[in-house]
Amino acid sequence: MGGGDKYSVLLPTYNERENLPIITWLLCKYFKESNINYEIIVIDDGSPDGTLEVAKKLQEIYGEDRIVLRPRAKKLGLGTAYIHGIKHATGNYVIIMDADLSHHPKFIPEFIKKQKEGNYDLVSGTRYVGNGGVYGWDLKRKIISRGANYVTQVFLRPGASDLTGSFRLYRKDVLQKLVESCVSKGYVFQMELIIRARQFGFTIGEVPISFVDRVYGESKLGGSEIIGFAKGLLYLFATT
Repeated sequence: MGGGDKYSVLLPTYNERENLPIITWLLCKYFKESNINYEIIVIDDGSPDGTLEVAKKLQEIYGEDRIVLRPRAKKLGLGTAYIHGIKHATGNYVIIMDADLSHHPKFIPEFIKKQKEGNYDLVSGTRYVGNGGVYGWDLKRKIISRGANYVTQVFLRPGASDLTGSFRLYRKDVLQKLVESCVSKGYVFQMELIIRARQFGFTIGEVPISFVDRVYGESKLGGSEIIGFAKGLLYLFATT
């Protein structure tokens, strides 16, 4: 399906020892079934729960050509994790997704198909179009996500329906340029990637996805992230 292309999956992790073996197995399964050339780059930020040790075991099982370990000593943020991962990626396309099972790898072949159909620079998974949806969130979390997305649409008109999602396929050089141009951190970082993509004139395709709340571990969204989102939105409104 992938032709001569190779897809590098960037998996930033922090305390994901229970989830990592499952997401790795699913990724390998769907890539193999679709005959897609791939590698999974695990970027662990010094997880105290032993995530890196689990990753090393997975590397023994699946091979060093499929599981690439690029750990860092401590938690340094998502943007720098992507920059770190891109440096080691050998694929010409990069997939970003969460390691906590919120994003199901079964959608990746659809991302690839969509990208090839429109020759898009990036393809974003969307929870808010077609049969996309969110499962496992309480009403408060849904309102926060929908509200953030709506306000962003009104202020920034980004040309994409899901700004805060983090399940996407990029051309490698496109992602590198976007990450290097972004200044935001936390919850607003994914949003800025899309806004900058529009600013640079990159083309964006969308695939409806089902987002499922994490199975193991705790959500990292809190009050500080919401405040950070508001500040980031104002910054982007003023600079784009």
